Amino acid sequence: MESIKQKEKKAYEMMKAEFGYKNSMAAPKLKKIVVSSGTGKQAKSDKNRTAHVADRLAKITGQKPALRGAKKSIASFKIRQGDPVGLMVTLRGAGMYDFAEKVIHISLPRTKDFRGIEKKAVDAVGNLTLGIKEHTIFAETGDEDIRDVFGLAITFVTTAKTKEEAVQFFTILGIPFKQ
Repeated sequence: MESIKQKEKKAYEMMKAEFGYKNSMAAPKLKKIVVSSGTGKQAKSDKNRTAHVADRLAKITGQKPALRGAKKSIASFKIRQGDPVGLMVTLRGAGMYDFAEKVIHISLPRTKDFRGIEKKAVDAVGNLTLGIKEHTIFAETGDEDIRDVFGLAITFVTTAKTKEEAVQFFTILGIPFKQ
């Protein structure tokens, strides 16, 4: 089975006629993968919630997540500027390719009633964002401790310039789009 890195190199050969690339540096590549999760309203009442989400994200990604604070105070939500509201991990290099393999070949097929990803999940600048409702689709999370299930967002950031170019690139990488 080909790895994501090998498919990324092959993407230039497959896309150069359609998009008119002069050399392989013009072809799209994965720049980074950003995994983020909000801690939710429970983080105020349960002090262990943030630690629990951080522990699970570290197991899933293999990297310690960074705590993200609120950008500004919002009185109606009882949030002050700087209050922890989420966690984020940015993956690059070998860790990024390993995580992409895991998401595409192991985790997405484990998702309940999975029928493919909508093509509208790719934005205008060529990034794909997946919203995952339950973190339990990842094999690293223990099934015995399912009491605190949280969702997360996975963003694949590429160097693609248009949506069409990005959809073609993700198809070559093996992202299962709906037909």
